[in-house]
Amino acid sequence: MQLFARDLMSEKFDTIHMEAPVEKAIKRIFNAKNRPTGHKTVSLMVVNDSCSLVGTISMFYILYHLRPSYLNYGIDGSELSWQVELDGFIKDVKEKKVEDIMNPNVLSIPPDEPLMAIVDRMIKDRLRRLSVVDNSKLVGVVYMSDIFYHLFKE
Repeated sequence: MQLFARDLMSEKFDTIHMEAPVEKAIKRIFNAKNRPTGHKTVSLMVVNDSCSLVGTISMFYILYHLRPSYLNYGIDGSELSWQVELDGFIKDVKEKKVEDIMNPNVLSIPPDEPLMAIVDRMIKDRLRRLSVVDNSKLVGVVYMSDIFYHLFKE
């Protein structure tokens, strides 16, 4: 049996406006409901004023931007004292806008994308989710965990 993105996609996905504060994204991710497969969503689809998909924000991107940027230049964070700075880092990341830390490199697939093409793309590009777009409109999200559940549930 051939499966396609439309067969596996979740049509109940969370979005957030690109100009929203990151603190709102944190709360939405923290309070996300479990999908029918039992997995909790850890990302939001970022949209603009016309509700077009412009990026994604996830726990990973929030935690990445929580860290001071100088750690991106080869400095070993294990040698630093984090006791005092942590509260400031948390405050700073919460005050940013979603568009400042989102991943703007949105990869999408059409609803008729075959399952194995989706799996191949996810593995090669190390993706946990792919947006499903039909006629320039976001219609769903295919999550790697949902594919795994669908294929291997008994």
